Amino acid sequence: MTIFPPRTQRSPRHAYLRRMQQILIFSVPTLAISAMSASAAAAETTPPIDVPADDAAVQLPPVEVVASPLTTPLIVRTDPKAPRQPLPASDGADYLKTIPGFTSIRSGGTNGDPVLRGMFGSRLNIVANGVPTLGACPGRMDAPTSYIAPESYDKVTVVKGPQSVVYGPGASAGTVLFERVTPRFEQAGMRLDGSLVGGSFGRNDQNIDVTLGKPDIYGRVSANHAHSQDYRDGNGNTVPSQWDKWNTDAALGWTPDANTRIELTAGTGDGYARYAGRSMDGVHFRRETFGLSFEKQHIGDVLDSIEARVYYNQADHVMDNYTLRQPDPQSSMPMPMAADVRRRTFGARAAVTLRFGDAFKLVTGVDAQSNRLDSRSAMGQQNYADQPWDAQAMMWNAGTFGELTWYASDASRVIGGARLDYASARDKRALASEMMDMPNPTFDDNRARVLPSAFARYERDLASLPLTWYAGIGHAQRYPDYWELFSADAGPAGTVNAFSSVQPEKTTQLDIGARYKSAHLDAWLSAYAGYVQDFILFNYAAGSMGSTTQATNVNAQIMGGEAGVSWRPVASLRAETSLAYAWGRNASSGDPLPQMPPLEARFGLEYTRGDWSVGGLWRVVAPQHRYTLNEGNVVGKDFGPSAGFGVLSLHTKYKISKAVQVAVGIDNLLNKAYTEHLNLAGNAGFGYSANSAIMEPGRTAWVRVSAKL
Repeated sequence: MTIFPPRTQRSPRHAYLRRMQQILIFSVPTLAISAMSASAAAAETTPPIDVPADDAAVQLPPVEVVASPLTTPLIVRTDPKAPRQPLPASDGADYLKTIPGFTSIRSGGTNGDPVLRGMFGSRLNIVANGVPTLGACPGRMDAPTSYIAPESYDKVTVVKGPQSVVYGPGASAGTVLFERVTPRFEQAGMRLDGSLVGGSFGRNDQNIDVTLGKPDIYGRVSANHAHSQDYRDGNGNTVPSQWDKWNTDAALGWTPDANTRIELTAGTGDGYARYAGRSMDGVHFRRETFGLSFEKQHIGDVLDSIEARVYYNQADHVMDNYTLRQPDPQSSMPMPMAADVRRRTFGARAAVTLRFGDAFKLVTGVDAQSNRLDSRSAMGQQNYADQPWDAQAMMWNAGTFGELTWYASDASRVIGGARLDYASARDKRALASEMMDMPNPTFDDNRARVLPSAFARYERDLASLPLTWYAGIGHAQRYPDYWELFSADAGPAGTVNAFSSVQPEKTTQLDIGARYKSAHLDAWLSAYAGYVQDFILFNYAAGSMGSTTQATNVNAQIMGGEAGVSWRPVASLRAETSLAYAWGRNASSGDPLPQMPPLEARFGLEYTRGDWSVGGLWRVVAPQHRYTLNEGNVVGKDFGPSAGFGVLSLHTKYKISKAVQVAVGIDNLLNKAYTEHLNLAGNAGFGYSANSAIMEPGRTAWVRVSAKL
């Protein structure tokens, strides 16, 4: 079996990657985990606890095991440069799993597909540095977070539910913002964040983020590389899960004054991943991004700020069954074959912030994007590169939005917003089935809809208690995404195909929550209940050529919530716990809604004294008995019930100096053999049965060292 891609398959940037590793290893030997106490983003993630002054010296920010809300449970912000347990993989989905309510559809070691409150795909809007991020694979082998290297960002913000309209269309489950924040230099200088990671199963990461500048100009470069071999599960069996990724992003900014910024950005990256749960592996995850943005703040009494952005993003993903494995003669793909898929996105956004006295703030603007998807494939090794690109789909969206905040009093706020989107898609597939040479009945057809969305929320700070509560109602209409329109083999019964007949989703959801915060206790609760008209559901059935998929619309009921407590009886001891639950019901049939994560609890404890700390995480997941066989989404389906499990992990951290820290951890200390409910079936070519879930990593040791200068 070929473990590494052959030379002809490797990216031309591979030599550059190796040079970057050498620079990191030999020129910056003291790189380590970013000092959370020195990071503004980390301070926002864990608001300081009020303790006596003589106790303040013993505080050392903890390793992240449960991300806490920023101000209300509706908004959670976390520092991606901070150490966290368990050690996340290279992709954004693994970083999000420390936030209660998030899970991931597992396919192996990396590139999971993020799920929030049981909702998946474009119901969750992923925005990276202001740019909506999407993949190209019809089976979401390259989920949007596959192209995101979280540690190259400064903060990750999550807005739960349909409670914002300014970040793009859809987003009925929520919005995730991976954000870079580059403060203006007051004088010429340099800032540096960097880390080195080593661990079990050949894990090694190198990250560096350097900014050089002076008051009127700056340049920033973020580069990272991450690698892991196949891991072993708790039974000692090897799980195909090897991956290797690298990314480089650069920004050049002009800041003529403290309130003005013009920034030019560019980025690229690539990688490969072997999947236990797929019939093919991802041998390339190429990306290219370019952007130009303008910001102007504190302009006048009414016109407060202006922001504008244009961007281009290309995702080029290659999958095959011969580079990282041998073709399985017993499978539906007995011969070597490869496919190359590509998505090119152009987009723009402009918004202004208006202030009417101290009582009202309005953010209003427009955004638009176009997506073109192409593919090519061939039997035999390397032959796909000789084939011409075939157009698959063209999709457009243009929207206008407005979000108004009324500061009704010092203790209460009313926030409301609305947006209107024009969404359309054109089917560019000439053939319905290339194997059977069948013409596509909807070739070159165009579908378009006008979709309204809106929300209103009331927030209140109590005078008698350190408590804030909120209640909001939101309605989001979501156009079917590329995967729902084009990947299914069939549409609703009696229709030509999915493209012709799958209808937009319409989600109406109530969100409520509260947060209590005192000097030693921080407790919060967020809950939701919603009704989804025309929920897009996938049905799976066995066929002569393997399983077939049908995309249909049903009505659905959803509800659930998250809760957490962080208790600090003394400055040196911190105990925290969280609970997350999601429930769904197919209102059309009465069956459980598939692919719902089970009840999950996290218990964290950390003791800090001076420059060192020690702690642990106990993650407990209940059995899931609510399932519907052979129903799910474009990636996963329910195979039956799943067993509960508990996993114990331990860590310690030491602050070597003001700038340098080291963290050491052992995940799954007791070497538990377990699987997640949201899981792809193992691939028979790797020794799994058709319906066996992928086993999770066994005992995993790691060390992470870093510096912030």
